[in-house]
Formats: sequence, C-alpha cells, structure tokens
Amino acid sequence: MNRLLDIFRNKYFLSAAAFAVWMLFFDKNDMLSQYEYRTEVHKLQEEKDFYEKETAQVKKDLNELSTNLNTAEKFAREKYFMKKDNEDVFVIIKETPKD
Repeated sequence: MNRLLDIFRNKYFLSAAAFAVWMLFFDKNDMLSQYEYRTEVHKLQEEKDFYEKETAQVKKDLNELSTNLNTAEKFAREKYFMKKDNEDVFVIIKETPKD
C-alpha cells in the first residue's frame, strides 16, 4: 500500500496523469470532438457516395437521351408530361391512406 502511495506522489506520474487528463477532456481536440468529427466524416462520406451514384445515373440517362430519339421522347413524356398535338394525357396520382 505504501508503495502505491509513493507512485501516486511521484512528480513524473502526476505530470503524466495531468497531461493525459488535459488531452482527453480539455484540449481543443479532446475525445468528444474526435467522436463528433468521425461521425461528421461518416455522414459526409455517405452523402458523397449518394451523389456519385446520382451523377453516374444522370450521365447514363444523358448518354441515352443524346443517342436515342425514342428514349428522349419517352423521357419527355414521363418526366415533363409532354404530349403530341392530337393526344390527351391523364396523370394518375395514387393517394396514400391516412391513418
């Protein structure tokens, strides 16, 4: 027991413990900040992956639209509800039941 008290009273141990406490809790890069940074990086990485997939899809659609006229007509009809002069377009929207 006396040996343990001598270790805790040692100036090197006290300075190392104070340094560890300072770095873990009071420094600007403490443990809580590091956790928040990691969660933010993870969230931004997910957003980056999402936007990369969306960009690839848009590039694929653009390539199809620029090479095939039938695809362009289909796209215009489905997305922008365009029609020919002698056609009628009916838009059906399904309502979700309210609980």
